Amino acid sequence: MRPLDHTPDPAPPGRGGGPGRDETPQEQADRRWNDVLQEVRVAQTGAQILFGFLISVAFTPVFAALGSFDHNLYVITVTLGACATGSLIAPVAFHRFLAGHDLKPALVRTASHMVAAGLALLALTIGCALLLLLRTATGNPAVAWAVSAAVTAWFATSWLLLPYLVLRRGERARAEGRRGSPPP
Repeated sequence: MRPLDHTPDPAPPGRGGGPGRDETPQEQADRRWNDVLQEVRVAQTGAQILFGFLISVAFTPVFAALGSFDHNLYVITVTLGACATGSLIAPVAFHRFLAGHDLKPALVRTASHMVAAGLALLALTIGCALLLLLRTATGNPAVAWAVSAAVTAWFATSWLLLPYLVLRRGERARAEGRRGSPPP
């Protein structure tokens, strides 16, 4: 399985679902759909709260005093937040349209891609919001850029690099296990 992809594992016709599982392809799709929903519940809540706070910034007295760069950064940040929120809510809309049409595996694949896009947009939103906040709070653009870059790098490390490394390690262990075992 690729990172951030809930594509059903290839399984022989009938029962399957991967090592240690005995489920039909439909049961596997149902399980993976529930996994996607749990991911969405966590990410969507944070995105919606952040987006709500971002919207309110434009109505504060400090906003009027911001320079042109910070106004533009704010517009970019709010736009990214709206796109992140929309991407994280999209699986629910997809489900409404596709429910009952025997397309759960396609729904899971599409929802997984939307959640991945939503998480990327959420990380960018947080990075831009932090940059705007630190530029305003510290008055030191260099510090704001450095801290925002470090936080964005942390997101890339914890959300992408570490899961990728765990996945690669698991794939290597499975490959070594298969090589060391006698054929069936």
